Amino acid sequence: MSKKKADGLKSQYYSIILDSIADGVFTVDRRWRITSFNKAAERITGFSREEAIGQFCYEIFRSDQCFERCPLRETMETGREIVNREVQILDRFNREVPLSVSTALLRDERGRVIGGVETFRDLSALKELEGEVKEKYSFGDIVSRNPRMLEIFKILPEVASSDATVLIVGESGTGKELLAQAIHDLSPRREGPLVKVNCAAVPETLLESELFGYVKGAFTDAKRDKPGRFKLAEGGTVFLDEIGDMPLALQAKLLRVLESKEYEPLGATHTERADVRVLAATNKDLEGMVKEGTFREDLFYRLNVFKIELPPLRERKEDIPLLLEHFIERFNRKTGKEIKGLTEEALRLLLDHPWPGNVRELQNVIEHAFILCKDRWIKPEHLPQYLQAPPSTPPRGSLREVERELIEKALRRHGGNITEAARELGIHRTTLWRKLKRYHLL
Repeated sequence: MSKKKADGLKSQYYSIILDSIADGVFTVDRRWRITSFNKAAERITGFSREEAIGQFCYEIFRSDQCFERCPLRETMETGREIVNREVQILDRFNREVPLSVSTALLRDERGRVIGGVETFRDLSALKELEGEVKEKYSFGDIVSRNPRMLEIFKILPEVASSDATVLIVGESGTGKELLAQAIHDLSPRREGPLVKVNCAAVPETLLESELFGYVKGAFTDAKRDKPGRFKLAEGGTVFLDEIGDMPLALQAKLLRVLESKEYEPLGATHTERADVRVLAATNKDLEGMVKEGTFREDLFYRLNVFKIELPPLRERKEDIPLLLEHFIERFNRKTGKEIKGLTEEALRLLLDHPWPGNVRELQNVIEHAFILCKDRWIKPEHLPQYLQAPPSTPPRGSLREVERELIEKALRRHGGNITEAARELGIHRTTLWRKLKRYHLL
């Protein structure tokens, strides 16, 4: 048999084999012109083999990465193979198609590079399934498969559609602000503003004017009228975070707003109407504060029209993998990285951690890991130092004792720097300050 005939038979066999593969396969020469195109490639792209061969690959695939981060170009220039990189292409009918692509070099008998090969898989069905799963286990920016959280998801539309005051209770970092945002976004007031006030972050002397505003001349530096947060939220929603830190004197004025929808700006002689819905949140035991006389009983009952309790992350450990996927996807988009997930060892460290800072702490941990991780998988060494080596003897005693010990260790690691310790714990600086006072650590 002549060499020419043998090469023809070999080419025919290769073509049969490629056409039997479920994944799309095409090859290009050194000038980026398509030299082969299998049946699966025809099916996925909508272009026939005859239409594709001889064309520049970017004219057929029209990927979102063709000119900036083309996987095949990257392999041709560096010699490194690409495995399962996700890209978007436009098919013949201008429909977006998500693909997973892998690339390799083509060499001749002497080992010289003569082109490249790319295999690709249609991810449309997988992405549709992922969307259904996310829809089932998410509400706005909140993700969970915990039964208690799913019950909250179930009632949120009804809660949002009313104009009732809602009290959101949960530890710092559990997602109270996200829940308030979801309620507002679902409510009839969604076209109006959502104005947020952290009652713990504003000094007591300024909180009244921050909420209700002031008129010119109300005090020495009041050179002009200034609207308060209730005025700015007209037609929308006011979210009062850390409501348990509101001083008693101001609680009476807030009660009046809730009962009569009226208030006076500081120094004013006229009454303003407040067309707003109030959502409030706290990480404190307001009922206990009522008994101690540090929170008004009438205001508590007025706020507590509908209460939603968010469980801490340590009571919903089944959410950690789902949250990790959510944060990794978010930071991949933000940083342009392609991190796939965590190694088994790193995941075990996160599952064993008590999470005093809850979901916010977990988010901070993943953001920290993204800074250090240069690979596709987050390993234990990419996590914050306090997570890498579990303590030789686990802390014993009550939750308060555990929390105190974690705070003390964080402060020691950061030389007493409250801002850095709060960042490590995943809580706000003012929250850590209150905990320091509670545990007499100041």
